[in-house]
Amino acid sequence: MAFRTLLAFAVSAFAATSARAQFNSTFRPLRFAGVNIAGFDFGCATDGYCDITQATPPLLQLGGSDGAGQMIHFYNQDYYNVFRLPVGWQYLTYNQETGTLNETQFANYNMLVQACLDAGSDAYCEIDIHNYARFNGSIIGQGGPSNEIFADLWYNIASYWKDESRVIFGVMNEPHDIPDIYTWAESVQYAVTAIRDTGATSQIILLPGNNYTSAEAFVENGSAEALNNVKNPDGSITGLVMDVHKYLDYDNSGTNIPCVTNNIQSSWAPLSDWLRAYGRQALNTETGGGDVYSCVGYLSQQAAYQAANSDVLLGYLGWAAGGFATSYILTETPYYNGTAWNDTVTVAWALSPATNGLVQSVPGIGLSPWFNSNFTA
Repeated sequence: MAFRTLLAFAVSAFAATSARAQFNSTFRPLRFAGVNIAGFDFGCATDGYCDITQATPPLLQLGGSDGAGQMIHFYNQDYYNVFRLPVGWQYLTYNQETGTLNETQFANYNMLVQACLDAGSDAYCEIDIHNYARFNGSIIGQGGPSNEIFADLWYNIASYWKDESRVIFGVMNEPHDIPDIYTWAESVQYAVTAIRDTGATSQIILLPGNNYTSAEAFVENGSAEALNNVKNPDGSITGLVMDVHKYLDYDNSGTNIPCVTNNIQSSWAPLSDWLRAYGRQALNTETGGGDVYSCVGYLSQQAAYQAANSDVLLGYLGWAAGGFATSYILTETPYYNGTAWNDTVTVAWALSPATNGLVQSVPGIGLSPWFNSNFTA
């Protein structure tokens, strides 16, 4: 235990000091850090087919894992303040290619959203449609569901949560192989307009790009330029945040245990430059690596760089906890021993704000003697 505490402190000091070194002014912590609470998306493939019989709601009352307990733990012990809640489109509509929500299915999913909101007074909860810009193999607005159907889906979801400021609307998980990125941006615009038309005018809406919304490819593949045209109905960009993903294994697939990069030069530096030039911001809604020491180091460096650029990078969410077994290759699922939750190595030593001190959710951040001694200008 003493060794773990010492190493955790060393990682925290490294990450925090690295972040301060990136700034030549006052340290500004990240707004968000959290984790994906997966399960309602199980059975969804990258072609947009979702076998809803494979969905495993991460809720004890629905026969799944204790996602509610996990979120309470993450919020109270790790100081996470945002949770992404992926769900398949087919789950919400009971396999119908429609924007009309199935009452029972939507109620089941909303139990998870409410559990997220109940985890803490300032816990944010992202609703994420986990369909890769598709429904049963066909791309939204490009041969698949029409933009009107997609807009109807989001209008109905947002109508339920329009008065909850802590709900974030994640338009779509990981679009990929999109023939026309500008046509995709039009589909995103339909969703944004529908959400705002419900009266949900203040919440964050996340805008995803092509290539699995990769942070590395976001600018060069035209996603940034195309999505920069998406606006609120009043013409503003308030609350419209770019949605980016980045893993740390050799092929950025999130399917390999070792981490080999911190992604700074390949991804975060050029993306930060573009965001700053155009007055935009991004949220890293999926990142992670195997539960090994190489990932502790590289994830710490990545988080430190993001904190050093917190004017344009709002934070990060790890993939994943919830319904995933603790043996899953990228598991961030904590283990409950009967009396307490125990975090994975990558969470405990790298991603937890309680360890790295890089997120505004940490009590007294910038006020403690240790913090001030490391962040004196």
